[in-house]
Amino acid sequence: MNVYPPPSRVSRPRGPLLLTAAVLLAGGWVVARQLPTSSKEQKGSEAHPRAVTPRGNLTDEEKRTIDLFHSVSPSVVYITSIAQVRDFFTLDVFKLPRGTGSGFIWDDQGHVVTNFHVVMEGLREGDTIEVTLADQTTSTATFVGAAPDKDLAVLRIPPPPARFKPIPVGTSKDLQVGQRVFAIGNPFGLDQTLTTGVVSALGRTMTSVAGREIEGVIQTDAAINPGNSGGPLLDSAGRLIGVNTSIYSTSGSSAGIGFAVPVDIVNDVVPQLIRHGRLIRPTLGIMYYPDENLLRREGIQGVLVLSVTPGSGAEAAGLQGTQRTRNGRLILGDIIKKIDGTAIDNTNALLDALERHQVGDVVEVTFERDGKLRTVKVQVQAPPP
Repeated sequence: MNVYPPPSRVSRPRGPLLLTAAVLLAGGWVVARQLPTSSKEQKGSEAHPRAVTPRGNLTDEEKRTIDLFHSVSPSVVYITSIAQVRDFFTLDVFKLPRGTGSGFIWDDQGHVVTNFHVVMEGLREGDTIEVTLADQTTSTATFVGAAPDKDLAVLRIPPPPARFKPIPVGTSKDLQVGQRVFAIGNPFGLDQTLTTGVVSALGRTMTSVAGREIEGVIQTDAAINPGNSGGPLLDSAGRLIGVNTSIYSTSGSSAGIGFAVPVDIVNDVVPQLIRHGRLIRPTLGIMYYPDENLLRREGIQGVLVLSVTPGSGAEAAGLQGTQRTRNGRLILGDIIKKIDGTAIDNTNALLDALERHQVGDVVEVTFERDGKLRTVKVQVQAPPP
């Protein structure tokens, strides 16, 4: 390929001109045609910034939103699950983020509430969970407890308490479709992000990471994206009314359909996680058959009792479990059909019915035995440790 040297001299046209561009092509140099500037530029006039048009006062609604953000955002945190990874060749150990999400300060003891699915990756042996406050200080968190059935978890970060601003807690029982809501979180790692919307629907049901259904879920059109999980959903008074948990989307980004665990569930579960590290759900004192599909194929509707715990309320009430005779014949146990008059079609319905009670309460259990329905009263108890 021949390369030609540039011309030794290029004459400069008279008068102010635009800059020229030279492009080296395979066959030599090509010089772009020079165009004259406008007549106004030729006269040497100068350009100046435009004058700012006064906007007047912010609207009352804008002021309230700004005040809400400034008030609540210090309660919102950024959560990162960190994996300890060893390099195969150098054997050096380095930190690798597994996942991120949001959370919020629950009390002045440093307890942080978030979704279980946000932190479950950080619970592996050797991994850690880091919490970054609104002031950008980062601490390694201690895992306190979790309720996977409700997709909730509690962490704790070290004092000083002066750094903690507990979030104001509201209620979800009186929410109405159409009322304003606000979400603060860290979508796509962009911390301290505010989105707004309304309550789109109430009483939704979604499936938790443990496979249990969460009832009474709040639906909202406030933009919720990956990273918002675990962050607060707020009412117009800046009170917590839900924990942003999931979205319905075909693309993985917000499609205007987000879901939040209602605060009334959160306010019931979190104190138990702080006290016990787990959710204390009342039980009848039975073991039940787990394969519901097989029961349906056999025409059995309800919860089949496999065994009865000795000393339990179920034993005192006379419930019977499944037995096998010496010759191998299987005798099915009692089949629970109702709790307090509410139909029980599966184990989720049974657990939901029991969750409405406290340990020590007495419930009315209707069960089937030998083709006949019977009803007994059973005192519910705490699950085994």
